[in-house]
Amino acid sequence: MKKLIAPIICLIFLGSAFAASAQKKREFYAIQVYYLQDAAQDQRVDNYLQQAYLPALHRMGMSKIGVFKPHGNDTSSNKRIFVLMPLKSLEQLVKVQEKLQKDKAYQQASESYNAAAHNAPNYRRMETIVLQAFTGMPVSEKPALKSEVAKRVYELRSYEGATERLYANKVDMFNRGDEIGLFRRLGFNAVFYGEVLAGSRMPNLMYMTSFENMDERNAHWKAFGADAQWKELSAKAEYKNNVSKSDTWLLQATPYSDL
Repeated sequence: MKKLIAPIICLIFLGSAFAASAQKKREFYAIQVYYLQDAAQDQRVDNYLQQAYLPALHRMGMSKIGVFKPHGNDTSSNKRIFVLMPLKSLEQLVKVQEKLQKDKAYQQASESYNAAAHNAPNYRRMETIVLQAFTGMPVSEKPALKSEVAKRVYELRSYEGATERLYANKVDMFNRGDEIGLFRRLGFNAVFYGEVLAGSRMPNLMYMTSFENMDERNAHWKAFGADAQWKELSAKAEYKNNVSKSDTWLLQATPYSDL
């Protein structure tokens, strides 16, 4: 009996450690959206992100930072750049600006960007969305895509709920209902799933999937709609009317993006 006690205690300890580790791994995310007026602003923010901002975040120990623009030739007057930042904690996000102010290399690289005049700003406006990872996928993943960077498609989606309860129901559909598992089985190469804690479209969730090219993206969604598991899941009465509005952005990674 004594010989069994030590292994049992060890297993209990390892189980507790694993559970604690799994809980700690539930990431946070910040999505920064730069709304741009013209090509000049696009280039200015692009240079800033590549030469100053991302290198500084890397020096802080942050990785898997994605920088995305609308897929294809964006001729609209409402251009955007999306920056996805995985975070270990909300405190890490709070300290970013504090650390940037102390980073001499960043200060030098961002000098012209920070010196923009009031009548020649770097962007029209900027938005930061704060999220927490779903329990069903607590850590973001870098997709193993093999096609040319310019052909890859990153699809960012936002699902809004008419009420907080209905929004939470859609999150439950991904987690307990295993919509995450369905996406994984069909090869959607999800980057992250997140509950929005602060943003302009609340209550909502956001997630990002990725594909080798646009044809593959379209084929995957066609397969998703025809899948038996999806038909069964979406037909359940408990999950009815849990999305009141959805938005989709088809994006491509910049050459300097980590993803």
